[in-house]
Amino acid sequence: MVLMALDHTRGFFSNITFNPLDLTQTNPVLFFTRWFTHYCAPTFVFLAGTGAFLSTTRGKTRSELSWFLLTRGLWLVFLEVTVIRWFGWMFNFDLHSVGTGVIWAIGWSMVVLAGLVFLPIRYIGLLGLVMIAGHNAFDFVQPADWGRFRWLWAILHQAEKTEVLPGYNLTTGYPLIPWIGVMAAGYAFGTILLRAPSERRKWLLSLGATASLLFVLIRYSNLYGDPNPWVPQNHGMLTLFSFIDCFKYPPSLLYLLMTLGPALVVMSLLDRGTPRFLKPALVFGRVPLFYYVLHLALIHGLAVSFAFARYGRADGLYGSSPGPRPDGYGYGLPVVYAVWILVVLILYPLCRWFADLKRRRRDPWLSYL
Repeated sequence: MVLMALDHTRGFFSNITFNPLDLTQTNPVLFFTRWFTHYCAPTFVFLAGTGAFLSTTRGKTRSELSWFLLTRGLWLVFLEVTVIRWFGWMFNFDLHSVGTGVIWAIGWSMVVLAGLVFLPIRYIGLLGLVMIAGHNAFDFVQPADWGRFRWLWAILHQAEKTEVLPGYNLTTGYPLIPWIGVMAAGYAFGTILLRAPSERRKWLLSLGATASLLFVLIRYSNLYGDPNPWVPQNHGMLTLFSFIDCFKYPPSLLYLLMTLGPALVVMSLLDRGTPRFLKPALVFGRVPLFYYVLHLALIHGLAVSFAFARYGRADGLYGSSPGPRPDGYGYGLPVVYAVWILVVLILYPLCRWFADLKRRRRDPWLSYL
């Protein structure tokens, strides 16, 4: 949750005009500032599935869980294309151009999981693994191959801007496959967390190490698992960058092995308890949607305020189709990191207040926030 805010702060405040992962222009600090945030979305979606499974151990029936996943999933989709877009990303109410992000992917994944929960868990896990491992076999299929239904393939697999209706465009930043599979795999993974602590830690470490090793072996082969093969460079550091620069939109098999593998290893290390210095971060994890909406609005609002204060204008920072930002706009990484820390500090008391409210009260509507 905290790393996610860093990536979004960089997007709104950085003076970098090129892709931070571009090997011809980047530097190690900039590269890893972007690359480390790759761990956010896969881990979040995976553990959302795990959380859904664990709710059944607290008394929820499958029917109750299915209804909750269906309604919450549709609620998230609605928020993505309205509140999050209007007050987070765009500061604009025009619906002629709509983009979809991680909340959209989580929402539809929950809708699908609402139906899957009635299957035996082993089938849910198998379906998730097949989607994760097999979807790159369809990379050759392009939205144009679907004719008038190209928008459907853009939603499912190929990130693209498509015209759904005359004058209305949809940009699919997070195609649903394999995010649905990631959540399904996370749901099945929940069974491991019910094991005895020592056995659970062994499973976490073994699964994480295996996924990480598979990433190295498959990536080294350059045979499958990512549409962008790695290429040896004229410097060892750049070769490493090329090796770990995997495709995110949609997340390739190698991208998911690279992120979920180490995440499971870290989970095994943290299984005995959260270190004291990390405990404040638990507050954000207790109110993830509340935090997500607020952090986008705050970062975007600060960026617009900074632009008006420095340039007297903030064009390029809001609207459904933002134009170029003011000449010389943005700041170096020290300012980006400072603003990131400021954002986290501002949000902490708000999230702590809302987490305490959810703990004290059991109103059904609070579970949707």
